[in-house]
Amino acid sequence: MLTLRQMRYFDALATALHFGRAAKMTNVSQPALSAQIMEMEADLGIRLVERGRAGVILTQQGEALLPEIRAILLSVDGLYDRARQVAGVLEGKLRLGIIPTVAPYLVPVLIPMLRSRYPKLDVELRELLTTGCVEDVKHGKLDCAIIALPHNDDSLRSSVLFEDRFLIASADDEETVLLSPMTEAQVDMDRLLLLEEGHCLREQALAVCGSNAGRRVANYGATSMATLLQMVSHGMGITLIPEIAVKDERSRNRMRIVPFAEPQPSRSIGLVWRPRSGRNNDQEALAALISDAAAQLLGETA
Repeated sequence: MLTLRQMRYFDALATALHFGRAAKMTNVSQPALSAQIMEMEADLGIRLVERGRAGVILTQQGEALLPEIRAILLSVDGLYDRARQVAGVLEGKLRLGIIPTVAPYLVPVLIPMLRSRYPKLDVELRELLTTGCVEDVKHGKLDCAIIALPHNDDSLRSSVLFEDRFLIASADDEETVLLSPMTEAQVDMDRLLLLEEGHCLREQALAVCGSNAGRRVANYGATSMATLLQMVSHGMGITLIPEIAVKDERSRNRMRIVPFAEPQPSRSIGLVWRPRSGRNNDQEALAALISDAAAQLLGETA
């Protein structure tokens, strides 16, 4: 008989296209996952995947069944969500996604607040780029996610949590003194360091500083804010730093940070979730708590 466990394993395998990675996603051993997929194929009487040394390829039958299987899993998750909603606000398990340019700074403040105010809540955190957060919320792999708004999926509901100002960071012994406040046109694009492709902060930085035609950008993409700001502190360039990162990163790196002139550029950080999940009360309570945590954090940087 076909089981929900088998469907969840197949969903993970269809996402990872690799037995080892799918096993890690579902917290089981690779042989156990493989055995469940084989049982599922036997129950259905069809081959779902092609196995090879390079990985996994979905068969035509597997591709055809995947949307329906994901719809079933989403419906079952919604049933559990509604049951938890009856039990009380922010109780049980909550799978929360968060983008990498927010997670290191917000999480250390947010998690203790959640544990204090909602002790019956079990939070499972995943750090993902914006596209991954949106896709995983949409397909029910996450309950909600903290991302930079706007997003491009009309099926999700969103709520603004806080505004995160952009500032300019340079080494504290930088020979070229940054003007304060600085205008976007005064940013030296030849020395502007950015995060690698895929990070929304990269696109936001380009929108703030690189919109003028013909302005070049330094040819380097860092994998994280920590790497980027270490490079800046060693005099390798300048970068935009979101206000939420200032207190933490300033304590680790020798930097001079100056604001932009008014109107200061910023990004809107928001919470996204599926409106039909049955957990709207949870999301509203979570959004309020995240806003409180951000206000506490941003207040410390003032």
